[in-house]
Amino acid sequence: MTQLPEQRVAAQLGLNAKSVAATIELLNGGATVPFIARYRKEATASANGAPLDEVQIGQIKDTYQKLLDFDKRREAILKSIAEQDKLTPELRRKIDDTNSLTDLEDLYLPYKQKRKTRATMAMERGLEPLANVIIAQRETSLERMAQLYLSDTVLTVSDALQGARDILAERISEDADARQRIRNLFEREATVRSTVKKGKEAEGAKFKDYFDFEEPLKRVPSHRLLALRRGEAEGFLSVSISPGEEAAIERLERQFIAERSGTPVCKEQMTLSIRDGYKRLLKPSLETEFAQHSKAKADTEAIRIFADNLQQLLLSPPLGQQRVLAIDPGYRTGCKTVCLDAQGNLLMDTVLYLAQSEAQRQQAALAVNNLVSKYKIDAIAIGNGTAGRETEEFVRSLGLTKPSGESMPTYVISEQGASIYSASEVARTEFPDRDVTVRGAVSIGRRLMDPLAELVKIDPKSIGVGQYQHDVDQASLKTSLDTVVERCVNQVGVSLNTASAHLLRYISGLGPQLAGNIVDYRAEHGAFTSRDQLKKVPRLGPKAFEQCAGFLRIEGAKNPLDNSAVHPERYAIVEQMAADTGSTIQDLIQNPDLRQSINPNRYISDTAGLPTLRDILAELAKPGRDPREQLSVFDYDARVRTIDDLQEGMILNGVVTNITAFGAFVDIGVKQDGLVHVSQLANHYVSDPKTVVKVYQKVKVKVLEVDKARKRIALSMKI
Repeated sequence: MTQLPEQRVAAQLGLNAKSVAATIELLNGGATVPFIARYRKEATASANGAPLDEVQIGQIKDTYQKLLDFDKRREAILKSIAEQDKLTPELRRKIDDTNSLTDLEDLYLPYKQKRKTRATMAMERGLEPLANVIIAQRETSLERMAQLYLSDTVLTVSDALQGARDILAERISEDADARQRIRNLFEREATVRSTVKKGKEAEGAKFKDYFDFEEPLKRVPSHRLLALRRGEAEGFLSVSISPGEEAAIERLERQFIAERSGTPVCKEQMTLSIRDGYKRLLKPSLETEFAQHSKAKADTEAIRIFADNLQQLLLSPPLGQQRVLAIDPGYRTGCKTVCLDAQGNLLMDTVLYLAQSEAQRQQAALAVNNLVSKYKIDAIAIGNGTAGRETEEFVRSLGLTKPSGESMPTYVISEQGASIYSASEVARTEFPDRDVTVRGAVSIGRRLMDPLAELVKIDPKSIGVGQYQHDVDQASLKTSLDTVVERCVNQVGVSLNTASAHLLRYISGLGPQLAGNIVDYRAEHGAFTSRDQLKKVPRLGPKAFEQCAGFLRIEGAKNPLDNSAVHPERYAIVEQMAADTGSTIQDLIQNPDLRQSINPNRYISDTAGLPTLRDILAELAKPGRDPREQLSVFDYDARVRTIDDLQEGMILNGVVTNITAFGAFVDIGVKQDGLVHVSQLANHYVSDPKTVVKVYQKVKVKVLEVDKARKRIALSMKI
């Protein structure tokens, strides 16, 4: 019996079939992945298991779509073969039984409309019957047989036999079983080889490691394969993938040559056909297939690493709503300086000069003190680009204090992608009357206040936490990164009254149009005072409200649940809990003893089970609290500012800026990140760097080696 798509999805992913079916039904009904994961846990949980998380739901969504696409392709193939009157019951059974796209395309290959080939031309000359005689391997006099096929287009016996072999070579290369045999050989024994193209040695020096390279394909790590493909794409390397030729031909001979019953003359022609079919057709075809397949696997791994890094970056600790003085450092053009209020609005901008003269430095010191006092600044953000360390030292030397009298915290912020934002349509819309330098300083300050809200405005590829991001499949990369952004935004939630349209667009159920409508409504009618007001936003219907409401927060709302992750559809449950305990909702939030007295089993219904009720009680304990970690101040080592200051053996403070398959890059304050190779991450074996470090993690590292000429710094965390 043919399995339903949801059953096939469950089998492929190893998940409960009932949970998968419920998830697919919700997805088909317009529910988003974040909404299902957060608010439909009862539907996705198996009888005795935990609810599905966002990653699993995303996998179900992707796998289900691939299966639908596969079934469409199967139907198109069946229709094509049927129109040729070649769809036998046996062939239909094979096509119906396969669940592999590769196998499906192998079965279709002999029936696929193709350009003119040596085989098709031979068939046009009437040589297919001679090919059938040879493959039957019973004829003892092929020359006599071949003479029967001589014509105006087939002048000699040699021509006839060559044409027949061309037909056989194509048949062999298109035989589904033969392709699978050789495919298995490629999987087990294929080697990837690369050589430098003649005359490209000097120009392609950065690929020197691959000028004469060879490694079993199954052991080549993703970053190495992507490097090979980049070298090939840039015209410096020739790259090939194949197993041993004789091993492949031997397998084909075992399949196609009748050792006991075949005649010698037919065997000879079959051997020639097999060699030609493998070398001219089958090997190039499978080499292309494995090049694409291995590249796709490398892309998947690189995209996974990028997505993991991006998630960690987006969920970096925020400063929160505090007043910030932000500086985008510079030498000749000065330090672009802005002051922002607690909501990130620009209050003023100016330029400070620290490198020109002592008089200008004193003037800058006076200006900073005045700005801190006038705008009641709570923290200072400094970009980590050119002159960043000097600017940091200058600011710290001023001994600034907060309005409360506490020491002024100073943070060094990554500038990656700030220039991209500054010139973007989003930045021009936000600050139409400011130049790119001011916009960049604002972005630095806002990144300190809320990294997530600011970084969503930038193309993730420009943030600098990827590996070969420009070499991987761009559509897959965009889909993956968009999914990560959506997941992070909904995990944290956003303030309905302060969020930009660009941030709101990632909220479950919204998108660009509704996000813009919310901002326009807010501008016309003032701040939202309740989630229920969302229903008045143009084109925001019941379904969109259901999907988005729980992820939007309203600080100071009359109903405190409007500033929590409790969904409006569950407000009645909380109201009943309050009534049953003789209290108010605010009492439940403020009094842990009251919450402790509640038995969630009393409130189980057909639509709300224990997972939902436990989530509600957990949220009442921390309504509106940001799930991200607390921000801490970090100081670079004052001894080093440039690569020239580094010495082997130094122990330094650092910040992880990027994680790859081969290690982690760490910023130690010298403008050039150092690499902690995977072998130097810990005193034990590490197979995956992300199990040891995360983006923006503060670490201590030891300097192992400094290559000033190539600007390479080798570091170790084995201290």
